[in-house]
Amino acid sequence: MAQPALIPTCWDSSDSDSDIRADQRQPRAEASSGHCSQPGAELVAGLSAREAYISPKYFYDALGSKLFEAICDLPEYYPTRTEAAIYATHQDAMAAAVGTGCTLIDLGAGNCAKAASLFGALQPRQYVPVDISTDFLHQSVQGLQRRFPEIPMQPLAMDFSSTLTLPPEVDAQRRLFFYPGSSLGNFDPQQALAFLRRVRSALPSGEGGILIGLDLVKDTHVLEAAYDDALGVTAAFNLNVLKHVNELIGADFNARDWRHVAFYNARFQRIEMHLEARRDLIVRWPGARRTFHQGERIHTEYSHKFSEQDILGLLEQAGFGGCRMWFDTRRWFAVCYAQAR
Repeated sequence: MAQPALIPTCWDSSDSDSDIRADQRQPRAEASSGHCSQPGAELVAGLSAREAYISPKYFYDALGSKLFEAICDLPEYYPTRTEAAIYATHQDAMAAAVGTGCTLIDLGAGNCAKAASLFGALQPRQYVPVDISTDFLHQSVQGLQRRFPEIPMQPLAMDFSSTLTLPPEVDAQRRLFFYPGSSLGNFDPQQALAFLRRVRSALPSGEGGILIGLDLVKDTHVLEAAYDDALGVTAAFNLNVLKHVNELIGADFNARDWRHVAFYNARFQRIEMHLEARRDLIVRWPGARRTFHQGERIHTEYSHKFSEQDILGLLEQAGFGGCRMWFDTRRWFAVCYAQAR
């Protein structure tokens, strides 16, 4: 459950107020092969695809960011506390592997709490939190800078799912990309590999590395409860994306017309989250509209789960080596450090 995800192609609906039905839409494989720089075009592309989708990075408006913080405190949502326990238990070993004085680049920083928990061990020379939610990011960094005035901080508001070009203000020496929370699972395997290769290309040859948290394959009931909690906080988080879409493209989604659906797809080792239409309805946005039939779904998130072999293979293919792994006592989650080759 995290920001980066599908990187769809642009689709322009401005020529007609068309009703886009299933046999008229672009297949998903085509719709996820390129990149749109504008969120409006990206969202319209997803809503116009044969199987409609919204990238999970659009979960994170101000309310979505707060709801995700609440999800992290739920008893069913094990990833956050399990990963935190790994850092607390093994941070000295991580510091020994990484070394101190790195340029710590925190991808999908959110409230910056995970990175901040490692400041004492890693003693970063510069902290660079990166997040798509601009206001939330700057609020988080303001509070963090007061706590750690000795660490230079350079917040970057950017969509790192599609580009990873860092400005000159980011120190090039001993860069450590920090990507916690199993956010890599929001990509499909090919996209995950492409993303890791972009990270590798942002590192000098043979210098620096990545510290990444990854959720492991486990019992289906544990996985599904984590994404469909009893209080309905995850449902509210999922439904909130419709409000954000309305704001971004002028659509007229009504959240009451939709229900949250989450399940584990064992074949592909992934949780799938969807929004399912409660009735037949029409959604409009400037220049187009689409009919959704009762039971039709909008895909909003994949969360792939990994085996140890999956992790090692991806990192090796992306140009990393010397992987070290740390686990919780149940081996539900892994934190990995790999060096640029």
